[in-house]
Amino acid sequence: MVPQRCLYCCLHPLRSQGAMKSPATTPSIMRWGCFCQAQLHFAQALAVRGNHVVKELSLTSGEEKAPAWLEETDKEKYKKCPPDAVQKVLQVALDAGYRHFDCAYFYQNEATIGAAFQKTLGEGRLKRDELYVLWNSFHAPQDVKPAFLKSLTMLKLDYLDLYLMHSPMGFLNINEELMPQKDGLLLHSDVDYVDTWRAMEKLVDEGLVKSVGVSNFNISQLERLLSMCRIKPAANQVELHPYLTQPELVEFCKSQGIVLIAYSPLGGPALPCTREKNSPMPLLENPTVNEIAQKHGKTSAQVLIRFHLQRGIATIPKSVTPSHIVENAEVYDFQLKHKEIQMLEGLNCNTRFIKWKLLGMETHKHFPFSDE
Repeated sequence: MVPQRCLYCCLHPLRSQGAMKSPATTPSIMRWGCFCQAQLHFAQALAVRGNHVVKELSLTSGEEKAPAWLEETDKEKYKKCPPDAVQKVLQVALDAGYRHFDCAYFYQNEATIGAAFQKTLGEGRLKRDELYVLWNSFHAPQDVKPAFLKSLTMLKLDYLDLYLMHSPMGFLNINEELMPQKDGLLLHSDVDYVDTWRAMEKLVDEGLVKSVGVSNFNISQLERLLSMCRIKPAANQVELHPYLTQPELVEFCKSQGIVLIAYSPLGGPALPCTREKNSPMPLLENPTVNEIAQKHGKTSAQVLIRFHLQRGIATIPKSVTPSHIVENAEVYDFQLKHKEIQMLEGLNCNTRFIKWKLLGMETHKHFPFSDE
């Protein structure tokens, strides 16, 4: 019996807005639009499925338990996959047992994903409650529900499973422009993320979404939100990998029952910044990672995925390569030793590959990485 698995199949459209017209100047957060991301939701128990022992993750709402899962390895070029390619990758993922998908208005391809979902569901190959679909971008309270409903319509669904606040920082909504700018700087809004959260809570009340969560929140921002929220955040999605282990954040989220979801869990091998002069060598090429992989007869990507899972962290790598989608699911048949976990944790150098200090974002009053 094949265990259900979550997928993060990522398509990377190169955006051209304002000053950002070349790969050299386009910020990473604008380049990485994705088709779907695996969402793994951490529970405390082990579940045995067939011959596989699967670590389960569950949200604070009590909704949906899912085996820890995900996928990536390719250094794909900056490109936006055509609809037929999206359909193909989605089909490969579904056939491999993946069921959890992260979608976003920010990636500008929800309609294509919605068509793929509709086709698969229409064929009766799976039921809606076997899928786990997510995301949110607009922060002004009056914009939250309209933006949510627009995404829901494009996805051709009647509810979402998890809705995440993309970051604690809000920007002006100017004709739904993704990253509104003036003179090369993003146009900040004064919206308090707590007010955004309250608007998201209402979506839960109305039965439009089962769980709500956040992304790129630091500990102090989480503490403030927890002190003021009515519905506890189910998840916090942040950059995590052996070069950025964030032990304090990991322990805090665990203590509060908040699922941590790691993006760029392999260290963003396709990101240009991983090849910059002062950057550490790509994680997939790191001798320590390669040595551990060789001992277990696994790929470096599989070792990094296993590293996150054994730390109790949900993981969302990316790939559009069918063989990697299947290969990266094969992480249940080995266990990293405690010493190996320590060796990987020892690689930490607090390197963040997703560059946030761009376009004036670091001057936002809710910028989450001011201490770095």
